[in-house]
Amino acid sequence: MTCHLVALCFDAHDPLRLAGFWAGLLGWETAGDDIALLPDDDTGFRIRFLPTREDKRGQNRAHFDLTSTSLEDQRQTVERALELGARHIDVGQRPEEGHVVLADPEGNEFCVIEPGNAFLADCGFIGALSCDGSRETGYFWSRALGWPLVWDQNEETAIRSPHGGPKITWGGPPLMPKTGKNRLHLDIAPPAGGDQQAEVDRLASLGAERIDIGQGEVDWVVMADPDGNEFCVLPPR
Repeated sequence: MTCHLVALCFDAHDPLRLAGFWAGLLGWETAGDDIALLPDDDTGFRIRFLPTREDKRGQNRAHFDLTSTSLEDQRQTVERALELGARHIDVGQRPEEGHVVLADPEGNEFCVIEPGNAFLADCGFIGALSCDGSRETGYFWSRALGWPLVWDQNEETAIRSPHGGPKITWGGPPLMPKTGKNRLHLDIAPPAGGDQQAEVDRLASLGAERIDIGQGEVDWVVMADPDGNEFCVLPPR
């Protein structure tokens, strides 16, 4: 049995505002009391926005790569993002690189990729969730979700759902220093009729560990992958 990916979660000082930004940029609808966006394509998971009082420290270990069909399409995506509250940032990208690096209203990095990117050619608008991480962690998530590896070269790995949607990629070492709890994390869950504890045990056997982030008495289990990135195992659904 494998888990399925339920949501990518953003910690936010103002969850409603951040949800509004991403809804406007992606064209997704909001749904539910937990401030979530529902995909209108084959993305396959929600985006949730959770309140936090913690400040963002350092560069996130994960970010979206958004695709473009043409230079004009890329320009329009960048302009729309800026109108919604994004800003240009410098994370060390070189002038000759074709992608544009932006940050959302709470400083979360994302890229608008130039047209003609072969790696993301058959992906949707969200081409990838691009992660700073090791090959070991790519293997872990492939087994955890049952998603096949679609790239495994030079310490770089990528997986993708058999049903399509974005890729999840790991760029290999060296890893950025981890500065407190990640502002982005994955929520996963066993399928209906599954066993949450059995799944937690299976994930531990794959290299994850249970951790305490002060969650208290809740019905989900907080774990960390081999690179120390937090994720939550929800009850079956």
